[in-house]
Amino acid sequence: MRGSEFAELKAFAAVIERASFARAAEHLGLSPSALSQTIRQLESRIGARLLNRTTRSVAPSASGELLYRRIAPLFREMTAAVAEASEAAGHTRGTLRINTLGIAARTIIAPRLPRFHLAYPDVVLDIVVDDALVDIVGGRFDAGIRVGGRLEKDMIAVRLTPDLNMVAVASPDYLARRGTPKKPEELHQHACINWRLQIDGRYYRWEFEKRGKRLEVPVDGPVVTNHADIGLAAALNGLGIAYHFEQDGVGELLAQGRLVQVLADWSISRPGLFLYYPNRQHRPALLGAFIDCLLDKDWA
Repeated sequence: MRGSEFAELKAFAAVIERASFARAAEHLGLSPSALSQTIRQLESRIGARLLNRTTRSVAPSASGELLYRRIAPLFREMTAAVAEASEAAGHTRGTLRINTLGIAARTIIAPRLPRFHLAYPDVVLDIVVDDALVDIVGGRFDAGIRVGGRLEKDMIAVRLTPDLNMVAVASPDYLARRGTPKKPEELHQHACINWRLQIDGRYYRWEFEKRGKRLEVPVDGPVVTNHADIGLAAALNGLGIAYHFEQDGVGELLAQGRLVQVLADWSISRPGLFLYYPNRQHRPALLGAFIDCLLDKDWA
């Protein structure tokens, strides 16, 4: 394969994986016009349209999907081969791509970034925060971080945290105005901060359990979001009741008295946060070092 042909295939894969010419061009260090020309050359050489483009989106055609499925594993193998060669030479360098939930980015990754960089200054951490359940293989991520129980069976999972507590909270001002619900069914009489599931766009049905009785309650309110910071801000400003992980900054707000927990005897726990990666025979040393950092293994 000529160098120009390899570059065309690499550019094509970058567009597919980032679903954007602009993001792919930035990743490759090209101008968008140069990237477009490269893709046109590839389509001309193959004799088929590979990408369906509009002003707002880009997606593979049927031919493009077939091509990507064949070349994506080859690019992953080449990346792994280069990493292994670097490790064998005693160098830890390269790029580690992580797809993570916001709670993990805020509470686990962010506090450990300085010391990881100090230990591995030649490593680039490419961290994508996304609360949807992403295909990390298709997206060419080295690993993902999600709540346990939602992981594919062909993945190796490493527990990062204990189970997570779900808590329903509201501001003192809201409770003074609207009263305090005593049972989950009473949430229908309250304003609630809705959470939109990114997988299919549905609203999350709040889950509760008490003495073996489990309920799922659909709620309504003035705000719908898929971002924890927005939901907590709405609750802090008295707009309604929110339902969040206690470990994601809510515990501190409760201790400060800025939020008050309701329905405490109905709250549930969810499986903790897990880092997961494809079930391969060889785990790159770079990923192992990152996992050890998150678990505080052999770190001062």
